[in-house]
Amino acid sequence: MSDAAPRHADGKCRCGWCGTDPLYVAYHDTDWGTPERDSRALYEKLVLDGFQAGLAWITILRKRESFRAAFRGFDPDVVARFGEADVERLLGDPGIVRSRAKIAGAVKSARAYLAMRDRGEDFSDYLWGFVDGAPIVNRWTERAQVPVSTPISEALSKDLKRRGFTFCGPVIVYAFMQAVGMVDDHMADCWRKGKA
Repeated sequence: MSDAAPRHADGKCRCGWCGTDPLYVAYHDTDWGTPERDSRALYEKLVLDGFQAGLAWITILRKRESFRAAFRGFDPDVVARFGEADVERLLGDPGIVRSRAKIAGAVKSARAYLAMRDRGEDFSDYLWGFVDGAPIVNRWTERAQVPVSTPISEALSKDLKRRGFTFCGPVIVYAFMQAVGMVDDHMADCWRKGKA
């Protein structure tokens, strides 16, 4: 056991970042690092990671269901049609992070997603192509070893921006890659390591 993955009351070692908040622990145990292959779910997670910019993930996690309701299930076909009235509606919704730039970014990213689909590109296949279709498994033993970005997240960030996606800098993209299981960054002694 290390500080990077302390033992919890249930006897399981978990990555230290999740602390003991029940919502955060559940997210760590069931969601974070689990390979996600559904294109719509990947769009949702990328948008939510963009909303996290400048905030703690727990803030977004606590608002996730409100975000899902406000953004109509993160259906790119629906979000891409959002106009100024929708933006104003969202700016008045206390259940989400009310940032005009981030809301507009979610709409722009939905349009970029649809443009890819219209060209016959599957969003999931596109993203997973950056890691050759399988998670990169790291064996970190200390939190300080975990990078905030990598050459792959930098390349993916650059390409997403070129395609019209927003709020997808290399640090956000690396956090996204960790969350959706493109990278397994669970600590080496975390009970979830290799169980995704």
